[in-house]
Amino acid sequence: MEKENTNIATQEFQQVHGIISLHRSRALQTVNNENLLTAWEVGAYVSARLKNAAWGSKTVMQLSEYLRSQDPTLKGYSRRTIYKMVSLYDAYSSAEFRQLSEKLKLNTFVQPKTAQIEDVEIVPSLTAQLEAEFVPFGMIRFSDFLNLTTLTNHFEILDACQRIEERIFYVLYAYKERLNLRELRRCLKTNTFSSLMGDKHNLSKGLKEIYPQITPMLKDTLFVDFLGLPKKHSEKRLQNGILLNMKDFILEIGKDFMYYATELPLQVGNSTFKVDLVFYHRGLQCLIAIELKTGKFKPEYMGQLEFYLEAIDRDVRRSNENPSIGILLCQEADRNVVEYAMSRSLSPTMIAEYKRQLIPKEVLQHSLDEFCSFLTQKEQ
Repeated sequence: MEKENTNIATQEFQQVHGIISLHRSRALQTVNNENLLTAWEVGAYVSARLKNAAWGSKTVMQLSEYLRSQDPTLKGYSRRTIYKMVSLYDAYSSAEFRQLSEKLKLNTFVQPKTAQIEDVEIVPSLTAQLEAEFVPFGMIRFSDFLNLTTLTNHFEILDACQRIEERIFYVLYAYKERLNLRELRRCLKTNTFSSLMGDKHNLSKGLKEIYPQITPMLKDTLFVDFLGLPKKHSEKRLQNGILLNMKDFILEIGKDFMYYATELPLQVGNSTFKVDLVFYHRGLQCLIAIELKTGKFKPEYMGQLEFYLEAIDRDVRRSNENPSIGILLCQEADRNVVEYAMSRSLSPTMIAEYKRQLIPKEVLQHSLDEFCSFLTQKEQ
């Protein structure tokens, strides 16, 4: 009887904790919304005076000092931060953003399986790739978009990105993945935008047909600098490093990935085969088998991966799950070889590269500029 009473009390305590958590979350959201609205209105006010030459840089400094003198407890209104508020207002009150807002409804952000976006001319040929992430639903209200992430995250995105399409992407991605500041900074540093929004030559024909919404869900390149791998390393060391740093690996590959198994045994006839890593993807609702290769991609690797997928779908996959996906994670992959290998493959597979160290942002930006230039030429 005492144990039963304890269980009932625990359930009731959990309900009270749930009530507290709900309202605390709402309170934090309200605070964030007010911070954003304050920054927006201050930015608008200062921006107007800077543009008509009524104010100069010195006046902004004087404003910061005045606010501090009026209320010493007032934080977050340094000259630099006030200019960030101006940038926030200028970026999202611009004609370019307004043109996009006429076509987007960003206050509703849904799970990848059901979400769609239509008629969004952000970057030529990227429209279809974004379809799995954002849903249009009437006309956008700016506050809905602004409230998708924190003011600090907005400032970080504005500092790191110059192009409006990148800024929109990272705001939406930060919302979808529930990114904190540290996680967002890493995404910006590793240029998640280009990794998710590339031309996807590394996807098989079968993957594109079975999962037409796949493009913005799986990265082309993963940065595993947190593993501390030397230039020459074994597949076993790579695998063990991932297992020991699973949290960081999940943050890098995507929060929809859930760890399932290591060296999953597959019994086929009298032989036993083992898959390096297996995850479950919440959005796609399928198992994802990852084979690790420390060298350069070779076309013959595809046969092995497709064999594993067949065995998984026959003997491991449940009836309520979608067809399994295979990823070959290689240290290096020749673009042309990959394109040839994937063009006729009917299995849902893809090739991804991993980098031992972070690439300087300038190099990543140059690669992104080249890619966008390539798309523009392709459209003409």
